[in-house]
Amino acid sequence: MKIRSLLSFAFFSTLLILYGEAKTIDPYKVLGVEKNASQREIQKAFHKLSLQYHPDKNKSKSAQEKFAEINNAYDILSDEQKRKNYDLYGDEKGAPGFDAGGNPGNHGGYTFFTGGGPGQSGFTSGPGGWQHMGGQESSQSFSFSFSGPGGSRSFSSHGGGPGSFGFDMDDMFSGFFGGGMKDQFGGFGSSRRSQYQSGSSSQSQSWSTPKSIRAINSEIFRKEIADQGMTWLLLFYTPSLQGKQHYESIMEEVASLLPGAIKVGSINCETELSLCKELAARPGRAPRLFVYSYKRSEKGSLEEYSSDLMAKNVKSFCQDHLPRFSKRISLNHFDLSSGNVENHPRVMLLSTKKDTPVIWRVLSGLYHKRFTFYDAEVHDVSDPAVKKLGVDALPAIIGWLSNGEKQILKSGISVKDLKSAIKDLSSMLDSFEKKNKKVASSQSSEKQTDSTEGQLPLLTASNFHALCGDKVPVCIIGAFRSTRARGKLESLLSKVSQKSLSRRQNAASGSRDSVSYVLLDAAKQHSFLGAFDKSGFKSIDNFLVAYKPRKGKFAAFTVDMSIEEVEKFVSAVLNGDVQFTKTRQKPVLK
Repeated sequence: MKIRSLLSFAFFSTLLILYGEAKTIDPYKVLGVEKNASQREIQKAFHKLSLQYHPDKNKSKSAQEKFAEINNAYDILSDEQKRKNYDLYGDEKGAPGFDAGGNPGNHGGYTFFTGGGPGQSGFTSGPGGWQHMGGQESSQSFSFSFSGPGGSRSFSSHGGGPGSFGFDMDDMFSGFFGGGMKDQFGGFGSSRRSQYQSGSSSQSQSWSTPKSIRAINSEIFRKEIADQGMTWLLLFYTPSLQGKQHYESIMEEVASLLPGAIKVGSINCETELSLCKELAARPGRAPRLFVYSYKRSEKGSLEEYSSDLMAKNVKSFCQDHLPRFSKRISLNHFDLSSGNVENHPRVMLLSTKKDTPVIWRVLSGLYHKRFTFYDAEVHDVSDPAVKKLGVDALPAIIGWLSNGEKQILKSGISVKDLKSAIKDLSSMLDSFEKKNKKVASSQSSEKQTDSTEGQLPLLTASNFHALCGDKVPVCIIGAFRSTRARGKLESLLSKVSQKSLSRRQNAASGSRDSVSYVLLDAAKQHSFLGAFDKSGFKSIDNFLVAYKPRKGKFAAFTVDMSIEEVEKFVSAVLNGDVQFTKTRQKPVLK
């Protein structure tokens, strides 16, 4: 009997010693922060210590154990409920066990009690030591309640005769540590070390991935990521690798620094092996971090981040890989007034930024299949080029419908935060797109009803004499450098040619007052245009040249290509109200 009692006492003593070792280390002390620290302060402390003790960086023997402690501390303090539980009970899982009367146990420790018949006896233990609670040795049952880092545990045993505790120590340890008593006593130290060396795998598997980081499978990748215009920060991992939580915390912070500009996701290469192979992104000894980028082309591609795992560096990497679908232009050397044969609306941002702003780059990615984007650096609304556009405050966004109509979509833009700005401007673009669809539909109807409107001939060396030779009094040449410009000019000149202000071409009859309307590919006929202007109008996307072959004179029209302005120009040419200039030489087509 005495031997059993001594064994029981020795068992409890040993258990208490082990509990003291296994008890949760104060996470505030581990991270070196105050109890009232903000989440931002906790995050910074975690990042700093993780870099210092990461096994890939720190090869000291204690680094792995320290790294596991740091991750465990951050797991508690970064979770609102776990942190609250720890502050209240000293344990992130919640309140400790209850005593025999249903009352909460000691918040700082543990309780042992017995029951089950006459002479109930018990033991209690906590920060103040432990006590025998009386009774006789004839107890028929034994109960044990324990609160510690692994949560509350209870054990009971019955029978065994008078004075017998009647419990199986091996079963009890098996329930608490996950192995038999012999295994635990024989190799507790090595078992604990192996847990840290494996990246504290038992803990890491219980850590849940933050809600902001989306779990990505092959279907989601193809439908929502591949070539969709949004930049993603993606983590490729397998559950057995250490450091996943550190990567995720960095990703969360970067997403908070670029809200609305990037999305974050993780791919488990154990369950999505074929996708990881296809993308050549399978992790090796550590997780791998990639940005799905549009930096190189309109097709997205994965770019791996391989520098120091610091939020500010990852943020810069992501920002550098945001889409660049917006064309940077100079207002003084670019004409945006031409139409768009693809029926896509065009939008341009005017700002004081030396580079395309982040917001505009994000929008150019999200809408790159639906809009044509431009942006220009300007510093003063008094600039003649800005005045011409009708802008009175910067930054400003100007839009052109597919028919060439210009609109000031927004001016004097004020940005409170990136996410709300992207949302507001997205709504603006959606509305403008709807308006453009109505205009495009109207244009299509007009083309169908106007059966007399045909394609204008393209001026070449073979037809030049017939269309713009000496027998033609005036030749109106619509020069273009892009398909958009050609479509716009062809539409405008076809309509003007039907007006009473001019007659349809009649080159064959040789009529002295006939007017010929033709198109010219300016990109291929630079030398021909050089006969009119030394530069060959090379900085202009579309323009008109009124050429009088007999007199060797011309007049150029390079401003807004609206139907009204073109009509005025042609009328002025026919009425002699335009000043003509002598050509530099006789124009010759090649």
